[in-house]
Amino acid sequence: MEYILKTENLTKVYGKTKVVNVVSMHVKKGDIYGFIGKNGAGKTTFMRMITGMAAPTGGEIELFGKNDLEKQRKRIGSLIENPGIYPNMTARENLEVVRRSFGITDKNAVDEMLEFVGLGGTDKKKVKNFSMGMKQRLGIAISLFRNPDFLILDEPINGLDPAGIKEIRDLLLKLNTERKITILISSHILGELSKVATRYGIIRDGSLVEEFEAGELNEKCRRCQKLSVDNLELAVTILEEKLHITEYDVPEPGILRIFEHLDENGKINKELVLGGVELKESYLTGQDLEAYFMERLGE
Repeated sequence: MEYILKTENLTKVYGKTKVVNVVSMHVKKGDIYGFIGKNGAGKTTFMRMITGMAAPTGGEIELFGKNDLEKQRKRIGSLIENPGIYPNMTARENLEVVRRSFGITDKNAVDEMLEFVGLGGTDKKKVKNFSMGMKQRLGIAISLFRNPDFLILDEPINGLDPAGIKEIRDLLLKLNTERKITILISSHILGELSKVATRYGIIRDGSLVEEFEAGELNEKCRRCQKLSVDNLELAVTILEEKLHITEYDVPEPGILRIFEHLDENGKINKELVLGGVELKESYLTGQDLEAYFMERLGE
């Protein structure tokens, strides 16, 4: 397995607050990794540590399978917080500044990049008159100028209208499929993220609570009877030996999910109670994508 990014117990402390708390993330080559969390969960701080904009308090970072971060970070493009653009200049003028600062001699590179991100027809229009979506595309263009292998984007669709969101979404898919760029993208707009992400990581209060492939979501959102019990081992014994139920899982301590005999949930509850299990909760559920994420985010 080839990883573009691996972190081991990455931590950032400000004062007495752990903003990022022992996060171990795994971004595989070719991923569009959806990094999900509420505002203030630690997403931006995590990304700043990966790009070298903030120093970790603890833990390790590995990029492209190596530990020489200064060298490997040259292979990263990033757009974190606000794009670094000059509002009184045109898109072309902004990219000319970037081209020269990077020492790129090919003057056609600016026009090619403008066309690639869909800003080829902006001509003399100043950036201050751009829509939010156009500004985001210009920011992405700047982050792409050194032909990175890994792109890190912090909330690139936040504040955009539906048309702007679709433009960014189409651009990300184009980057991933045509240029083979691995992408780490943070967002709290779950419905949109699900249209591009191949893998997810969920962060809550600075801790990475779960990582999984996009293909696992159907299984996670499958209809089931969900139980909260005081004695998990006893409950499992009753399910298997008395009720002959084998389709269940234990997603977290004290929680059972049963995927069969959902029309007999009353009978299941009764047998568990008679067997000495205290039921704290029991209900039927079948979550959609957003409901699943909301639960994992603590809402």
